[in-house]
Amino acid sequence: MSPNEPGGLRERKKLATREALSAAALRLALEHGPENVRVDDIAEAAGVSPRTYNNYFSSREQAIVAALAAERALRVGAALRARPADEPLADAVVAAVLDLYTSTDEPSGDSLTLITSNPALRKAFVQTLTEIEHPLAEAIAARLGARGLAPAVLAAAVSAAARVALESWVSPAPGNPLLVVPQGSLAERMREALGHVAPALDAVAPRS
Repeated sequence: MSPNEPGGLRERKKLATREALSAAALRLALEHGPENVRVDDIAEAAGVSPRTYNNYFSSREQAIVAALAAERALRVGAALRARPADEPLADAVVAAVLDLYTSTDEPSGDSLTLITSNPALRKAFVQTLTEIEHPLAEAIAARLGARGLAPAVLAAAVSAAARVALESWVSPAPGNPLLVVPQGSLAERMREALGHVAPALDAVAPRS
């Protein structure tokens, strides 16, 4: 296996560095408050230079939420490829995306409070959904044997639906942007939102 291939030594080292930075960012934010965390602090806690930090994250908010995003972008493609080959595309995509938002993956406790009480962190957390588009598009293309724009368009639609669900789940109370009390299950909101995309996914699936 080449060092540059997925799972190669170089990729594993990069993933480990990213995880160390995001874990340090989340820990420092929980300890001191996100507004009191500097990039230099995160880099020092992770044992790397600020320059290395900038190769992975463009803001402290992005680093903080990365720990909670749990590398979903890397997992969604694999999750879809692991679905049964004879499963309808819509069912397979919904199941793969929901797998990223099971109860064990949903942020809770202090981490959830941290995100929902900070507008910048809420925005960064919601924006992590855009990262699933490319791996999801590749997995859809492989499943359909399709070329052209269809896989990318479908992946973008799925990402948008998931983003709407997540954004509604962490929406602040009317008139109080600092008060957020998520209602119900995030997975249930995801399922509802993705249900609106399902017909488009079914429409491109090969007919038996």
